[in-house]
Amino acid sequence: MIRINLLPRRRRADQKLKGGQAWVVVVMVVVLAEVSGLFALYSYTEGTLKRQRRQNAELRTQIDQAKQAVASHPAVKAKLEQLRAREEAIAALQRARTGPTAVLLELARILTPGRGPTVDPARLDELRRDNPLALYTPTWDARRLWLTRFAEDKREVRIVGVARDGEDVSEFARRLNLSSFFEDIQLLPGKRATDQPTGLSLVDFELKAKARY
Repeated sequence: MIRINLLPRRRRADQKLKGGQAWVVVVMVVVLAEVSGLFALYSYTEGTLKRQRRQNAELRTQIDQAKQAVASHPAVKAKLEQLRAREEAIAALQRARTGPTAVLLELARILTPGRGPTVDPARLDELRRDNPLALYTPTWDARRLWLTRFAEDKREVRIVGVARDGEDVSEFARRLNLSSFFEDIQLLPGKRATDQPTGLSLVDFELKAKARY
């Protein structure tokens, strides 16, 4: 009787089967790894795309708001111009109402013995350093000068008066020039005259200036 040993063949077949199964497992692991990688990449790309879309939506909102602001700019500008014109008109009326009174009060201060003009302190310090002769004399007796006429028309001021001598007129002009309420002082030619009741020799003067208010 002849015996055939089939065990080696079975072992080889089993080994081949096991080897094929191992390759299938390897392939499945590789495929699963690729699928996992692709899923992770898809998730990352999807998240990036969502963030980009959200940023684009925000930018579109900002652009729309900017367009609306630009579209209404002419109307806003016109409204602001109207408000500024109204404020300027109110300020002009206020100055016209209080300005002449302030100028007259300043003139009274200038002609009050022991007092002087309203001067910006910085300007006064600068004059003390650079041009002391332009300063007013604190000890000047303002009673040596009298005003006989004061007129103002559209801030153009004309002052007429009498003084004891030319130095009194110069002191008065210096004080007006230093005052924050007057500018462009112009001293017109004066003349000497004799006061009939007292016989004193006096100086008739006239000057022009611009009121500041």
